[in-house]
Amino acid sequence: MLDTATLPRQLALPLPAFACFDPEPVLADESNAEALAWLARPEAWPQGRLALHGPPATGKSLLLRGLAARRGWPVLTGPALRGLPEVPAALGLALDDADCMAEEAALLHLLNLCAERGQLVLLAGRAPPARWPVALPDLRSRLRAMPAVGIRPPGDGLLAALLRRDFARRQLRVEDGVQAWLLARLPREAAAVAEAAARLDRAALACGGRVTRALARATLAELPGFGADDESMALAETGCPPTPTLL
Repeated sequence: MLDTATLPRQLALPLPAFACFDPEPVLADESNAEALAWLARPEAWPQGRLALHGPPATGKSLLLRGLAARRGWPVLTGPALRGLPEVPAALGLALDDADCMAEEAALLHLLNLCAERGQLVLLAGRAPPARWPVALPDLRSRLRAMPAVGIRPPGDGLLAALLRRDFARRQLRVEDGVQAWLLARLPREAAAVAEAAARLDRAALACGGRVTRALARATLAELPGFGADDESMALAETGCPPTPTLL
């Protein structure tokens, strides 16, 4: 009989899990309902501007890039915004990670040029534009006047759907009971769910086994906020939260 205890563990290489922005469906629930309503009617945005904001991993980039793909808008990123950026001619433009702009003057130039052209602009960042630490007075006034819609922390149903999606992206088959056990113990944040899936993927690959409660407990012990009270654990054992709508 083969002694598996003597076999070397498989080396876990950090292969990326690719995010697909479109046509991957958006998971819709109460947390992003307001944002989806605004994105459905860009022509109704005040002054042709809108900013999405919310915590990490809540779908800002997915929503922004999905709309840009459907409308044929170019997508720029804040960290790459320098000098006098070349703004492609289109009906609209999307700027992801706008709050991480490399140069304030570049963003001001972009907004001014789009205003002259009548070009719609969609920004995404972690906080509302009015709260970005901006030094240029002209840019600060434009950002404060920009309508902003927030994406709230996900509800239970969306967290469950996000966990299933993260496991599916990594081709991990995890029993429903283990997923419910995880959801009862993970922080109520999309970023924590994504980080847990990444850690479990590496752990399962390294040990050559499946994701079990024992593996999850050992792997996620150091994940900030991991753990749950008895009431949450009982809820996890009694059923699954509702599945969000696919758009």
